[in-house]
Amino acid sequence: MKPCQSCQAVIDEYILDKQLEALRDLTVDDFNICADCTTIVTDACVECGGGVFVPRNKSDTPDYCPACRSDLISQTGHDPGWNCDAAST
Repeated sequence: MKPCQSCQAVIDEYILDKQLEALRDLTVDDFNICADCTTIVTDACVECGGGVFVPRNKSDTPDYCPACRSDLISQTGHDPGWNCDAAST
C-alpha cells in the first residue's frame, strides 16, 4: 500500500476505486493520493463529459479528465494542461 502524496496516509484502494468510477479507464494504481485528499467532479470534462479529478487543496475544477488529457497529448504531442485556454476576443 502506498502513502498519499498529500497527507501521507495509507491509500485505501477500495474507497478510492469507488470514487474513481466516474473517471473512464482509471484505477487506484493511476493515483498517489488518498480518497480523503481528492474530489471527483462528475460530468465536468469538456471532451468526453466524464468526471475530473480535483485535489482538495485546489480551488479550480479541471476542464479535462486524465484520460482525455492523455489522449490529447497522444494525438497532438502537446500537453494542453488541465484547463482549456480562454477564448480570444
